[in-house]
Amino acid sequence: MLHKRIITMVILVAALLQPILAQQVTKTGTTAAKFLSIGVGPRANAMGGAYTAIANDVSAMYWNPAGIANVNEVQTLFTYTRMFADINVNYFGIVFPAGEFGTFGASITALNVGEMDVTSEYYPEGTGEKFSAGSYAFALTYSRFITEDFAVGFNIKYIREDIFNSSADGLGFDIGTVFKTPFYGIKFASSISNYGSKLQMAGDDLLIRHDPDPTRAGNNQTIDAYYKTDQFELPLRLQIGIARDFTIMDEHRLTIAVDAIHPNDNNQWVNVGGEISLFNNLISLRGGYKTLFLKDTQEGLTLGAGIKYDGLSFFRISVDYSYQKMKYLDNMHSFGVMLGF
Repeated sequence: MLHKRIITMVILVAALLQPILAQQVTKTGTTAAKFLSIGVGPRANAMGGAYTAIANDVSAMYWNPAGIANVNEVQTLFTYTRMFADINVNYFGIVFPAGEFGTFGASITALNVGEMDVTSEYYPEGTGEKFSAGSYAFALTYSRFITEDFAVGFNIKYIREDIFNSSADGLGFDIGTVFKTPFYGIKFASSISNYGSKLQMAGDDLLIRHDPDPTRAGNNQTIDAYYKTDQFELPLRLQIGIARDFTIMDEHRLTIAVDAIHPNDNNQWVNVGGEISLFNNLISLRGGYKTLFLKDTQEGLTLGAGIKYDGLSFFRISVDYSYQKMKYLDNMHSFGVMLGF
């Protein structure tokens, strides 16, 4: 019976995906703030990013803001993701349930690339100066159940990118929904992420001295001017997902999920993932695969595990880890600690 239900879910997702997978136009490298596309939370990352319909903890603020309506306690989450080339991403989020008023949350995401040497035409080995670059997002979230089985949520976030003495900033918005269908407990969800203003770099690094009329003598030859940079859109993303929990012998659970992703800067792809939770969520083993049907992808297999301890009277703790295999770059590792009060 279990395998028949799994097959039914796969067929349903395949039918939903057929229209979007037929499109093959890519716009790779045409957006700014790409750090917004880096998944948050080792649980979700270990499941291949197939988390739109599962999202039921603090990390839901990233994957699907409607998901925090399922959180019935104050939760905090801190994650650290180590990427290639000494790049790392830190995330902190907190969620506050407010009963009939809904659920509120706030989060901070920070990507850091460390310090680098300033070089020039005359000093290719370095001038002795250092510079750094980083990307940041500060988000406020609200979610609530509209009906017993249908929730909606929103994010508003301030986004900023810095490099040396120049920066770009703007606002972004996310919206998500989760619906628990009457069919075998299947959950259907959707989200739109990073709809907002374009980003444009500005700052002292773009300052030049300009002579507006070099053919004339006696005029001001050193007027301050700035190079005008192009504007780039945020990495807008539409996600549709389904998920289903299967209870095994009362104290174990199997979760499977499939997400279809339609971005504005690449072709469409599919993420799949699963989780086996043992002994009432004491131990969880996870696996998944990212960017199915996407050509020339760097991503693929994901794995992870987690341990949850509920024995303390005033809070519970979860510790999670995820591994993501990369084709050419260094593999990614993510660590997270979640507290519930």
